[in-house]
Amino acid sequence: MSSLATSKDSMHGVYLTGHGGPEVLEVRDDIPRPTPGPRDVLVRVGAAGVNNTDLNTRLAWYSKGDGEAEDASWSGQPIHFPRIQGADICGEIVAVGSDVSQARLGERVLIEPCLREHVGQALESAWYIGAECDGGFAEYTRVAARHALRVESSLSDVELASFPCSYSTAENMLTRARLAKGERVLITGASGGVGSAAVQLAKARGAHVIAVTSAAKADALRDLGADDIVLRDQPLDEALNGQSVEVVIDLVGGPQWPQLLDILGYKGRYAVAGAIGGEMVELDLRTLYLKDLSFFGCTVLEPEVFPNLVRHIEQGNIKPLVAETFALAEIATAQEVFQQKGHVGKVVLKVRQD
Repeated sequence: MSSLATSKDSMHGVYLTGHGGPEVLEVRDDIPRPTPGPRDVLVRVGAAGVNNTDLNTRLAWYSKGDGEAEDASWSGQPIHFPRIQGADICGEIVAVGSDVSQARLGERVLIEPCLREHVGQALESAWYIGAECDGGFAEYTRVAARHALRVESSLSDVELASFPCSYSTAENMLTRARLAKGERVLITGASGGVGSAAVQLAKARGAHVIAVTSAAKADALRDLGADDIVLRDQPLDEALNGQSVEVVIDLVGGPQWPQLLDILGYKGRYAVAGAIGGEMVELDLRTLYLKDLSFFGCTVLEPEVFPNLVRHIEQGNIKPLVAETFALAEIATAQEVFQQKGHVGKVVLKVRQD
């Protein structure tokens, strides 16, 4: 393994010490610095974005149990504390394992958040960095070399850290739903990180984009490429004048959910990767089978998704949306701002200070 520029064995970072409120986030300067295994790289983190997975994991929202939180990660496995969260990571490779080319030293990378390998072992089911293993809310993070993708871009670390989770989730949903050029797609929660990413990526595919958002954020979504705006709580059939869509990208769920199926045309495709409006919905099975609809639950990324995302970044097909930036030590404030949902785009923590 290559030597590091510094010989210190500890690092600055944030421990998640349990499930609960902001009080379980512990900012420390004595966290052991990770050491890469043979197939790993060590990344000095430049910036790390805040996302729903961080909050959902901290709050044990994923748990379907009685509050014991034994299934409180998105994979349904217990979280082992303390944990370093943070899945939106941009940084620089500063050390490599014995099986990794030394030529990778100094590469600027984005880390694929959905992991299929950890400490040299293939995973039977995918992990999420910052949940099942430590992530980017610290000076350094370790990851399998295959999941650290080189990126050539003039964008800042903060701007690049706005991409990994939201944009890969959006691209995965569009990939699974097979959105094609000329098709009509309706995107709920369009002003959020994943929603605003989906607007841009759908436009990059040549689709006609209908964004569901608030009046206050409508102009921002039009600037991103939305062709039509539907206001929240507006009846969808009325808003679309009875027209159908080929694809629904849903990040909300909630009581309006049956309307999403009603506006899908014959053999329409519905993809979901969030439920911020409510996880329990009412399904009329007749709508599902009489219209030959297809449903896609989207969490684990398809293999081509993250490389395609990096290509979009390098070609300038999509742009970063950074709503606010905070220092790593301000993580509790950053998560509070994120929870308020008053922003368009991402809240990002600046980790590297020099």
